[in-house]
Formats: sequence, C-alpha cells, structure tokens
Amino acid sequence: MPKPPEALTLERVPTPVGEGILVTDAQGFLRAFDWTSHEARLRTLLRRQNPPTDLVDGAAPAAIREAVSAYFAGDLGALLQIPWRTGGTDFQRSVWSELCAIPVGETVTYKQLAERIGRPSAVRAVGLANGANPVGVVVPCHRVIGSDGGLTGYGGGLERKHWLLTHEGASFRPAA
Repeated sequence: MPKPPEALTLERVPTPVGEGILVTDAQGFLRAFDWTSHEARLRTLLRRQNPPTDLVDGAAPAAIREAVSAYFAGDLGALLQIPWRTGGTDFQRSVWSELCAIPVGETVTYKQLAERIGRPSAVRAVGLANGANPVGVVVPCHRVIGSDGGLTGYGGGLERKHWLLTHEGASFRPAA
C-alpha cells in the first residue's frame, strides 16, 4: 500500500520584496521558501525533491514567521534560527549546506562554491544545485555571484537578489 502524501502547511507572508511563501512540515521544519510570483517553481521543486505531499493553507510556526520578519526588518542573523530540511540528492544537499557557511554580507562565486565542496570541476552542477534550492534566502543561494563579481541567475529574480545582497551589505557588481 502506498504511503499517504505528507501534509505540508503553506503560508503567505509579506516582505519588502514581494509576498513570500513559507512551507513547513508537522515537525516545525521549513521545507520551502519562495515568492508567490514563483509559486509554480516552488511546487515543482517540492514535487521533485520529496515524497508525495499535499499543501494545505495554514500558519507556519511562530518562530519561523518571526525570524523571517526580523531578517527583513534588519536582524540579518535571524534566519540562522530557522530549522530546515530538504529532499534533493546528496550532491544538492552538500551544496546547500555549504551555502549556509557563507556569512551575511559576503558572496562567493560558483567556482569558489564548487571548490569548497571539493568538486572544483563541477561548477555547472553547483549552479544547477544552487538553482534547485527550495529554501531560498534561509539557505542563502542569493550570495552566489558570477566570476566577474556580477549578479547572475536567482530563482526569485535579479531585482530580489540585488535587494537581498544590498540589505546584507554585500559587495557585488549590479546586473547590466
């Protein structure tokens, strides 16, 4: 008999850069964070990286909502308090784990990220894993920039990436 789908709670929250979506599980872990303008992407990532799930409207745990709100209000370390877990491959999870080691206000290139996980020739694969990160902002994929110091792809859009890096005080070359 197949296992029933896992019920995940979906809550929409206001942010200075658009409405965000928090997806949490029954144990209080953040499973996804994205933007309502990219909800289809969020649903695709959840479907690809997890066993079957049902998304049910509801409230995320107060501690997660408060940490997200505090981050956008200027407490740049607040997101470190959020418990998260993901599906994905071992390689993807290694990339996402290393993203969490990038301090607020700093950036790395895709090449540097590949080197940090011990896979210096896997730059493209690192880029793909970065783009498949289901818990954006909390797992700070926005802190990865191009080799020339410029902004490159971000699942939430380059305007948001620019805003997030500026909010965190990071140095980068704005997109042309």
